[in-house]
Amino acid sequence: MWPRRGLYVITPDETSTERLLARVTPVLGLAPALLQYRNKLADPALRREQAAALLPLCREHGVPLIVNDDWRLAAELDADGAHLGGDDGDLREARHAVGTEMILGASCYDSIERARRAADDGASYIAFGAFHLSGTKPGARRAQPSLLREAAALALPRVAIGGITPSNARPLIEAGADLVAVIGGLFDAPDPQAAARAYIACFEETHR
Repeated sequence: MWPRRGLYVITPDETSTERLLARVTPVLGLAPALLQYRNKLADPALRREQAAALLPLCREHGVPLIVNDDWRLAAELDADGAHLGGDDGDLREARHAVGTEMILGASCYDSIERARRAADDGASYIAFGAFHLSGTKPGARRAQPSLLREAAALALPRVAIGGITPSNARPLIEAGADLVAVIGGLFDAPDPQAAARAYIACFEETHR
């Protein structure tokens, strides 16, 4: 089940668990590579409720569930993994606590040095970006596709994030992105299922 290449779905900020599941379910039906639960508007109780509600849905579709920011919540729920940004705690501590099986992703922004440290600390994958202007994080640091090529030496799956659309994803995949992570490009689209198919097709049509 992991690792595999393809679409990395990140959930939109949604205060209603019922609406969140309704929005995510059609995309899960297309078997993306990963689903990350992320909700910057939720308090801890809602985050736990929503992550717990997503877990059986992800299991049903064979899609690993990653919890953003909080490896302790991921471990409590027996989710498949956690994603840690720069301010989300010590990756080495998390790896020691959860063992070798859990997926632990690390945000590396525009820094190969951060990626090297993440690899040394036990990351399962490394994420770079933003590669394009991002509606989710308009002020995010910008990364260059050459960073994906340079990171190949670390022998970890590479995630590209930030303003990625089906029309600009192919150069990043050609540069070495194993996964493209998307929020707005999916959930702000008129037809999220059609958008997901377009992202998945980028991997089927791109050679590197």
